[in-house]
Amino acid sequence: MLRRGFVFAQAWPIILGQSLVPLAGVVNAAVIGRSSDAMILAGVALGITTVNLVFWTFGFLRMGVTGVTAQAAGAGDQHLVRMILLRALLLGFGLGVALLILSPIIVPAALSLMHLPAAAAEPGHAFTAARFFGAPAALAFYVINGWLLGVGRTRLALGCQIMFNGVNVLLNLLLVVGLGHGAWGAGLATSLSEWIALGTGLFAVRRILGGRWWSVSAGEMFEGRAYRRLIMINADIMIRTIALLAIISWFARAGARLGPVPLAANHVLMQLVSVCAFVLDGFAFTAETQIGAAFGARSRAAFLRAARLTAEFSIAGGVMFSAILALCGKYFIPLITRDAAVQAQADAMLPYCALVPLVGVSSWLLDGIFLGAAQGRTMRNVAIATAALYLATDLILRRNGADGVWIALLCSYVYRAIALGAALPRLVRQVDPDSPPSRLGLSRRSPSLPSHPASITARNEP
Repeated sequence: MLRRGFVFAQAWPIILGQSLVPLAGVVNAAVIGRSSDAMILAGVALGITTVNLVFWTFGFLRMGVTGVTAQAAGAGDQHLVRMILLRALLLGFGLGVALLILSPIIVPAALSLMHLPAAAAEPGHAFTAARFFGAPAALAFYVINGWLLGVGRTRLALGCQIMFNGVNVLLNLLLVVGLGHGAWGAGLATSLSEWIALGTGLFAVRRILGGRWWSVSAGEMFEGRAYRRLIMINADIMIRTIALLAIISWFARAGARLGPVPLAANHVLMQLVSVCAFVLDGFAFTAETQIGAAFGARSRAAFLRAARLTAEFSIAGGVMFSAILALCGKYFIPLITRDAAVQAQADAMLPYCALVPLVGVSSWLLDGIFLGAAQGRTMRNVAIATAALYLATDLILRRNGADGVWIALLCSYVYRAIALGAALPRLVRQVDPDSPPSRLGLSRRSPSLPSHPASITARNEP
């Protein structure tokens, strides 16, 4: 039976790893900021934003893999666990190569939408072009990270994240500070770090699956039905991700409409929200693994227990972070900006910011539950509906200025939680031991496996 101690044991490496996710951008900005002028830093900052938006459009490679892997592990099908990884790796690496090949078109087009100042255009282009060199490794590592979470090896996932960030710091110091390669060197340092992280991830996979884990027949590797199902799941999650990115982009645009001070203040507060979201996602990721395993095993009791325990941790975390932001947020704001007008505006909007972890945590956890059950279509539909309702709410509240901008954002979390919550009973009914097996549709079950093999998720670590 799933225990609270096990939930926390799986969650804490994810929480620590998630807290390291923004570090690559921070390192790039800090190294450039201390060794170059403001325009180079501006170019790098906008380059980081551009790369994040383009690369994370393919975040479905992480999210889509975790759920189906956990389901296959829960069903005891270790052969399918391996095939999911191989097929998704081929898909992710291929998409990354396509991004690299198309980067001479994508980079200038994407940067033109960011309205770079003329003096920042050259360093912005140099940094972004260098970052696309790491696209195949970055997208392939999304797959490995999702797969490691799916099989419950969260400490190995954390180790890969630590390797990436450690190498990134060292290479930034070498290429930017030591050799003076500026924005291009910062981009290249992070790209090289992504290739090293991919190598580390492949080593972790070999540790779990053993030698020659990649050795399968071409017919099995390129099974059409399996790829169609994999692409369908990932396409739904991709649309869902784009819809949610549209909400964040519109929120930034709404702040810009009010002027540079509200825009800057909202950006400052969203850094606080991001930290909370990254940490609380640790419990959502744990929900993905445990819900997926329960769904694959068709155990309603395990499904409900996993949902309840991860909900307890998530809600407690949401309350804690809201209290921290409400009581201490005014002390964090001066650490991010020294501008007095921006500080005053951020202080005025801080109560809304403090509500985000409390209001948003339910939608984040429900995302994890539906991802674990590989319910991409439901998540896609909910995200599209949420984005439409959010835009309507923002337009209705436009007369309320900055208050209306934040209230609309809070409403978007409520809309998503209500819609996913309404779909939850139907999902629970699907977890029925008397129903047909979960339709992963990614491979036929290997006949060579015993009827009840030990699950690959039986223990968190070797």
